[in-house]
Amino acid sequence: MNIAILGAGAWGTALSIALTKGQESESSAHAVTLWARDEAWLNAAQRSHSNERYLPGIEFPASLRLSARPLGQWLKEQDLLVLSTPTAALREMLQTVDAWSRDVPVVWLCKGFEAPRAQGTGPEPGHQAYGLMPHEVLHDAASHLVAGVLSGPSFAKEVAMGQPTALVAASPNLKLQALMVQAFHGPQLRIYANEDWVGVEVGGAVKNVMAIACGICDGLQLGTNARAALITRGLVEISRLGLALGAKSETMMGLSGLGDLVLTATGDLSRNRQVGLALAKGFRLSDIVRDLGHVAEGVYSAETVLKRAKVLSVEMPITQMVVHVLKEEKSPQEAMKLLMSRQSKLEY
Repeated sequence: MNIAILGAGAWGTALSIALTKGQESESSAHAVTLWARDEAWLNAAQRSHSNERYLPGIEFPASLRLSARPLGQWLKEQDLLVLSTPTAALREMLQTVDAWSRDVPVVWLCKGFEAPRAQGTGPEPGHQAYGLMPHEVLHDAASHLVAGVLSGPSFAKEVAMGQPTALVAASPNLKLQALMVQAFHGPQLRIYANEDWVGVEVGGAVKNVMAIACGICDGLQLGTNARAALITRGLVEISRLGLALGAKSETMMGLSGLGDLVLTATGDLSRNRQVGLALAKGFRLSDIVRDLGHVAEGVYSAETVLKRAKVLSVEMPITQMVVHVLKEEKSPQEAMKLLMSRQSKLEY
């Protein structure tokens, strides 16, 4: 199988390494190409045999192919295209793929909601006012493509190092589910198929917002009791929004819901958690994002998630407080105090 991973950030690079190593160990015929838009990146990567910006010190397998040639006819030669760009770039990539290789199935790795747009057509009237999930971007921008999402609890560094990881391959297309399992399942990657891409996408996007909240909690040294409460009530918010959008409750309790939330909210490799920790120390968001050097999707998705929730009359108080802090409307201390002072209620 020919697999092209389009986007050489941390996650795209890590998956390329994992797939190539896995196929080498099984003597498979899969051929993996890691594509980057930047010719300078390609030259540096070929010299160092690594992605020194995002995964320094982790060497590329010898059989991994690197490319920076313009996207075009060569995409038709692939059996699967994996889009590893941030959510903000997904629409453009889908349109490019649609123009050159409409018959090749597509999988995206991004976890977030697209920022609101002024124009477009979508699943609900006025959808442009609150932004779209990735599969809705697909329907809006390149509806002819057969597509799915690969998600779940996964730090890029650990995947690149070959540490065991379980992921979810989600698509309403059963043939694509099987193709994703065939492409990604291997010695270090265990893949579960799922039809519920709505639930998988909601879990992947909103857990980033909750990880910022948990980072703030830990940065303020509020204790493990408070962190456990935030994770638990954060899962409630994820589930509320997911069910309102048509997700299955089982997905919320699976790898892309509970699993990804626990990892991102507690793991020190979590970029979104690092944002929360820095906010609690009093750093400005613009400085945090600049120094981070990687995309923290929760920063860009939080307000969009909240707008989507309000349209559906879904209550998301933790998300609301994260938005207040990100917009510098409240201090981290004020936000946490407001959460604790909310009126008592039944748990369910």
